[in-house]
Amino acid sequence: MDEYEIGIVTTAPLGDTSYLLVSGDEAALVDPQRDCWGLLADCDARGVRVRYVLETHVHNDYVSGALEVRAATGATVAGPARAAYAFEHLPLAEDDEITVGELLVRAMETPGHTAEHTSYLVLGDRERDPRAVFTGGSLLVGSSGRTDLSGEERTESLAHAQFRSLRRLALLPDGTRVLPTHGAGSSCAAGPASGERTTTVGAERRANPALAVDEEEFVSERFGLPPYPAYYRHMASINRAGPTVLGGPPRGARPLTPETVARLTGGGALVVDARDRRTFARAHLPGSLCDELDDGFAGLVGQVVPFGTPLVLVLPEPAGEAAAEAVTQLLRIGYERVEGYLDGGIECWQAEGRPVGSFRTADPADLLALLARGAPVRILDVRSPNEPGTVPGALAIPVGELPRRLAEIPRDREVWTVCSRGRRAAAAASLLDRAGIPVTAVVRGGAHDLIQPIIEGRAG
Repeated sequence: MDEYEIGIVTTAPLGDTSYLLVSGDEAALVDPQRDCWGLLADCDARGVRVRYVLETHVHNDYVSGALEVRAATGATVAGPARAAYAFEHLPLAEDDEITVGELLVRAMETPGHTAEHTSYLVLGDRERDPRAVFTGGSLLVGSSGRTDLSGEERTESLAHAQFRSLRRLALLPDGTRVLPTHGAGSSCAAGPASGERTTTVGAERRANPALAVDEEEFVSERFGLPPYPAYYRHMASINRAGPTVLGGPPRGARPLTPETVARLTGGGALVVDARDRRTFARAHLPGSLCDELDDGFAGLVGQVVPFGTPLVLVLPEPAGEAAAEAVTQLLRIGYERVEGYLDGGIECWQAEGRPVGSFRTADPADLLALLARGAPVRILDVRSPNEPGTVPGALAIPVGELPRRLAEIPRDREVWTVCSRGRRAAAAASLLDRAGIPVTAVVRGGAHDLIQPIIEGRAG
C-alpha cells in the first residue's frame, strides 16, 4: 500500500478545515485559508513540494488562499470545471484525475452546496478503492452543507442536487475517510455539525440525519435556515475573480494618533473596539462597536459592519500582538481596509480631553430584580432564531440584523440586551448606544438564566 499522510488544519473561528495531502515529496493543499503561510513554511522545511491547490467549490465564507499558495510555491490551482474562475487554473470535471506522489486524486462532481461543488477521491496507484474523499460542503460530519447560499430562487434545485450527491457519496466503501471543509461553528452547515472534524462513510451512513430522510423531507428542511453572515454575499465574487495576493503574513496595523483617528472617523471609518466588554462599557470612543478579540471577532464584524468599511481598531494590550490577530482574522473574510489602531488606547484619547461614551452593564439577577418590581424595562434578545428558548415578553432581533432594524426598537423605556453569554449583548448595546438609545447590557449569562424565572413568576 502506498504511503501517504493527510494533515488537518482547522480554522476554528470560521468552523472550517483545510487539508494537506502528502505522498512522497509532493503535496496538495485542499481548500486553504488565506493565512496559509505557516503551513507552507512547514512544507518547505520538510522538503515537500506543493504541486496542487484543490478547491472543492467557490467559497462563500472566506477568501481563498489558493492564489497565495500559487504565488509562494508555483502550485497549480485546480478546481471545479463549472466554477468559472477568472484566473488561470486547471478545471476538473467528473472523473478527471491528477497525481500527487504515488496517489491518484479523482474529481467527483457533487453539486448542491453550490452548483459547481466537486469532491475529490484519494486513490492509490494500484489499489483503486478510495482511501479518502474530500467532501468540502457536501457531506459533513453529522450534517450537510446548506443549499441557500446562491439565492432563494436556486435553493430548491440545489437541495435536490445535494440529496443526490449525498446518496452518491454514501455508496463509497464504509472505511473511506470523509474529510469535509465545513464543520462545527460554520454557517455553511444546514444543521448542527459534530465537533469531530473527520469521519468515515460507514459512520455517516449509520448516524447522519441528512442520510436518513427521503428527498421531499430533505428538501423542505433546507428552507427557513438561520441567516448567514452578511459578508457571505461578497465572498464568491472575490474568489471567482481571484483575491488580491498578500504575499505573506500581515504586519498588523499602524499606530494612529487621536487626531488621526478623529479625522478618519469623521470621514466614515468605524471604530471597532476589541477590549473586554465591561471595560468598553465604562468608556469608549463614541459610535464604536464592542467586539472582543476572541475567535468570534471577525465573524461579528462580518455580520454588522458593511463590507468595505474602513476600520480603526482600539486594542487590548499587548497592542502589537492584538493587531496582528485582529488583522489576520479580518483578512480571512475580506475586510482589508484596516487603517490602524489608536496608539495609547482610550487613555490617550481621554488625556486629550476628547469625549467618550458609556453604558451600564449587569447580570441576569439585576434584570430579574427590576422585573419583579415592575420596572419599565424592555428586553432585547439578540440570539439567533435557532437557539433554544424564548424570553417571555422580549423583542427578538438577531445581532446580525440589528443595524438595519434599529427603527423597530421603541424608545419609550430603557433597553436591556441579552444573548447567551454576554458577548453579543455587549455588541448589541454598543449599536444601540451609537443610535442614542438608553441601554444596559447583560454581560454575563443571559437568556437561559431568565426564561424559567420569568415563566414561574419569580420576576413578577
